[in-house]
Amino acid sequence: MPPAKKRKQRGYDFDRTRTAVLTQFAHVREAVADLSAEQLARPAGLGDWSVRELAAHLCFGVESVSRALEQPAPPVAEVGLPGWAFATAALAAPISDDVKAYAASAEPAELFERTAGRISALLPDAPADRLIGVRVGAMRLGDFLVTRTVELVVHTDDLNRAAGIDIPFDRQALAACTRLLADALAEKAPGASTEVRIPPYAVVQCVEGPRHTRGTPPNVVETDPITWLRLATGRTTWAHALASAQVSASGERADLAALLPVMS
Repeated sequence: MPPAKKRKQRGYDFDRTRTAVLTQFAHVREAVADLSAEQLARPAGLGDWSVRELAAHLCFGVESVSRALEQPAPPVAEVGLPGWAFATAALAAPISDDVKAYAASAEPAELFERTAGRISALLPDAPADRLIGVRVGAMRLGDFLVTRTVELVVHTDDLNRAAGIDIPFDRQALAACTRLLADALAEKAPGASTEVRIPPYAVVQCVEGPRHTRGTPPNVVETDPITWLRLATGRTTWAHALASAQVSASGERADLAALLPVMS
């Protein structure tokens, strides 16, 4: 069987992505302002983080755009999409240390106000092709903003569950997050024997095997966007999602358990 062709990176509209990041950040900022001391002290369900530290991480992820834009542009891009998804796990420990220090530096309202002011001043005039230096390597600003939708959407879901609240998801942010994580799966398991459907945002083909060309694919996985982001980031397991009917899978190559989480 010939090797799978290298996938072409999906395109994202820069203006829409920028708006999605700012909108989702505003949703989180509004919700965090209303959290009580008791809610902020709750465990976040992510290692030893509290909700206060989780909220700080959401802020920290957006603040990283401003910090990068204030630095000189690197000479060449080193990381694209979805390669970013595979590089983050190795950085978990230093990120956690930085987030704890950041959370202790000021009250959540002050962190969010400061970050909102900086991103609002720096982002509007920055072009999509502006190269920025971030933890995983040099990236295009347009690509890095797509990664911010993943950070914001995934951790908004974490925050909702940990604090018992209901922050809305910006549709464009949820779409970008879903697509990036779906493309990362297709990059991790290249092929065309299995179709993964995450309506209404993404459909990808992956997994080595007989190529599907017409009609109903022999191997199909389908789930909703929130379940998908939880599977892709290890918030839930394949077995649990199947048992609770949050995902449907048909065909002998439709078992994705060994490929999940994608961000690992």
